[in-house]
Amino acid sequence: MKAKALPAAIAMTTALSASLLVVSSFDNQAQAQEDEFRWKMVTSWPKNFPGVGQGPERLSQLVDEMSDGRLTIEVFGAGQLVPGFEVFDAVSEGTAELGHSASYYWKGKAPAAQFFAAVPFGMNAQEMNAWLSFGGGMELWNELYDEFGVDVLVAGASGVQMGGWYNKEINSVDDLDGLKMRMPGLGGEVMNRMGVAIVNMPGGEIFTSLQSGAIDATEWIGPYNDLAFGLHQAADYYYYPGWHEPTVMFEAIVNEEAWAELPADLQAILRTAISDVNQSVLDEYTARNNDALETLVNEHDVELRRIPDDVLAQAREHSQDVVAELAESSELATRIYDSYQAFQEKVEDYHAISEQAYYNARNPEGDTAQ
Repeated sequence: MKAKALPAAIAMTTALSASLLVVSSFDNQAQAQEDEFRWKMVTSWPKNFPGVGQGPERLSQLVDEMSDGRLTIEVFGAGQLVPGFEVFDAVSEGTAELGHSASYYWKGKAPAAQFFAAVPFGMNAQEMNAWLSFGGGMELWNELYDEFGVDVLVAGASGVQMGGWYNKEINSVDDLDGLKMRMPGLGGEVMNRMGVAIVNMPGGEIFTSLQSGAIDATEWIGPYNDLAFGLHQAADYYYYPGWHEPTVMFEAIVNEEAWAELPADLQAILRTAISDVNQSVLDEYTARNNDALETLVNEHDVELRRIPDDVLAQAREHSQDVVAELAESSELATRIYDSYQAFQEKVEDYHAISEQAYYNARNPEGDTAQ
């Protein structure tokens, strides 16, 4: 009888162990779902600034709602916790778990990061989103940031920007010589080769610098944000098109260790909320820019001017050199550039018979803004 009881006892022990493992698994899942996470998010923008500054606020609200308060994100504008140009370091070092900014601000740390913000005469927001999501761009972006201990997700776009505000008329390339201008990224390097002294500063310093004469010209984003900053009070001439920034792609950078501590469901919630913000920021600019431009021109007597053809031609020529030199700066930069260029060539072929052909058909008179 005892010999027969032994297998039964073993079976009961095995069943009990399996049950305990299941219970333990459920307990671990329940514990993960009960854990609460309190994150800080630093940005390069003034707190609650229209468009780009509202994106982080929307992200915080969405995450709080979707997680039922298990993950909350406190948003800090530029200068509230760290200066606007120190967002990357703050996230990399763990001072904040999350950051919202634009990658060309980190060209001193990772020069190739500029490819993911804005390339002069490069891809627009629709094309950039396609490259990042389906052309391998996102994988390259994360590879670039890997040594800094951060992950990155695309978190908004400006759309095609304006060419900038100037305190004097620009009728030819010669009129640029000696100007002091705020323009970041690759566009700033192009303007520097055209005789412009480039000054970098966060958005919150632009108005006073332009008004005081510390700079003679500036670009920011577009009419919606430029009106909010009151740049029309400091300069008379407003130029287009924004050849230097056919879009800026904004980034959400996440501290890798903080990300790894999140349960899988909160990671999914954060990714989903960032994806929402990526689209909503662009949508807001598309919806608001024209109304703001009409206000600037019709109510504030801003002179809207098209950048002269010779300036655009020289900017295009210098842009090719600047981008090619950046591509040669490292093996990874070369791979990023090759991927970017190949995708742009491909998407341009289709857009020539879709988007561009449609715009031409819709507006056969061409440029009527002047």
